[in-house]
Amino acid sequence: MTVRTRLLDREVGQALSALSAAAKKGLGDPALAELVVIRASQLNHCAFCLDMHLAIAREHGVSERQLDLLAAWEEAEGVFDERERAALALTEAVTVITEGFVPDEVYARAAEHFTEGRLAHLIGLITAINNWNRVMVSRRIEPGGYQA
Repeated sequence: MTVRTRLLDREVGQALSALSAAAKKGLGDPALAELVVIRASQLNHCAFCLDMHLAIAREHGVSERQLDLLAAWEEAEGVFDERERAALALTEAVTVITEGFVPDEVYARAAEHFTEGRLAHLIGLITAINNWNRVMVSRRIEPGGYQA
């Protein structure tokens, strides 16, 4: 396996970082933001992002039980509240967008739990982490480089 060390052009990296920061800030819930980015990173098999965001999630007080069961959140009733479940369903629909659209029922479910502005930030966050995952996976950036 060839490791490609240069991540991105500086300007592109700054733009992705700005999008991530704005989306997280606008969502207003750091713990939920980390659950979302971890779930997308699981789906995208991004070891670097998983390593980094699992550490950040712990800093924001996400429980070990939630982290342990995140890959099976749909079956883990009582571990994730309805708002978290709606965000995770939307995360999966946007990340694995094989039908070319997010199903109406998934979007409507999320819209029940988030204001229009927060929903826009949630979608921005999902979009941002999917971009980061693709950068890190395509560059084969290994976990372990993140420091708080």
